[in-house]
Amino acid sequence: MDFSSLRKNIKTFNFEALRTDCDNFFEGVIIQQELDKLNKQLKIDMGEPVFPSKNRLPYKLQETVNGLGGIMPGQTLYYKVSATDSILAMLWPWKDGQRTTIKIIQQDK
Repeated sequence: MDFSSLRKNIKTFNFEALRTDCDNFFEGVIIQQELDKLNKQLKIDMGEPVFPSKNRLPYKLQETVNGLGGIMPGQTLYYKVSATDSILAMLWPWKDGQRTTIKIIQQDK
């Protein structure tokens, strides 16, 4: 799954706001009613989340995540590596329980 295909799949969902949509970064706010469908699509495209997980994040991934604001309990992180790049998808639920910010980032190796 490459970034452009993933971004195309994600953009089919009902977003309250699209904040950024460019060649290697996507950020939007999705409404609660779409969240389960979004997670199912991310699992299809990227596999199971790496956070939360009983396993620790690899050091390089943890450094990247920290540079993007970190990851905390209640948040979700998907991660997929290919021969040429890696893709992170981070889901940060809002305190209101109605919205979730999603960030999808492509990074060259």
